Amino acid sequence: MAKSIDVSDVNIYYGDFLAVQGVNMSIRAGAVTAFIGPSGCGKSTFLRSLNRMHEVIPGARVEGKIVVDGQDLYGPGIDPVAVRRTVGMVFQRPNPFPTMSIYDNVLAGSRLNAKKIKKADADEIVERSLRGANLWQEVKDRLGKPGMGLSGGQQQRLCIARAIAVQPEILLMDEPCSALDPISTSAVEDLIHQLKDDYTIVIVTHNMQQAARVSDDTGFFNLKATGEPGHLVEFNPTKKMFANPDDPATEAYISGRFG
Repeated sequence: MAKSIDVSDVNIYYGDFLAVQGVNMSIRAGAVTAFIGPSGCGKSTFLRSLNRMHEVIPGARVEGKIVVDGQDLYGPGIDPVAVRRTVGMVFQRPNPFPTMSIYDNVLAGSRLNAKKIKKADADEIVERSLRGANLWQEVKDRLGKPGMGLSGGQQQRLCIARAIAVQPEILLMDEPCSALDPISTSAVEDLIHQLKDDYTIVIVTHNMQQAARVSDDTGFFNLKATGEPGHLVEFNPTKKMFANPDDPATEAYISGRFG
């Protein structure tokens, strides 16, 4: 069941350095939200704060509230591992586990969460997840083969299958197509459209056309100067952002005048 995310007054630090400042936004359930903006403006840092991956870095911390389904992900007593089960993540470069088969790659997260999975249940999770990632037909006859033997685009869809196998409510994608060729990119974009029926999806992209194609809402991040914190300039429905943005800086970035 897809969930909304309400973000209030979020500041993100690396040690003493304030990397992202004062973010407020409401991410709609069952929609695709894109974050755009120039390199180094905090998009990926903010994305990682949504499933508490940011704090894996020594000295990194988050202030403010990120609320999913009435629960502040940074509230006292909240287990970050449980947060990451609810909020899955797909990274920029496809990262199947190199020593694992396609089958075992899909099950990796589920096996971390459960002591023992029956073979029939494992088979069901693998098929459901690979179908969900539009990969089943391509790999069903070689599930025992290494995941690294797939093409780049297939590897990325395998990583999406691995993320959805644990049935999260929210799926974060950090530039999921930046390492892929145009045909694979198109396959992943088609998949994003299908997945939003079941998940809230948040994607970071450097590709303006991709943001326009796949997202319902868009947030534009920027920084005032090098060494200054990144901040959210504007958050609006994607059609409005690309046709008639509220902020001149958004218009300048989208039209290619900087960034």
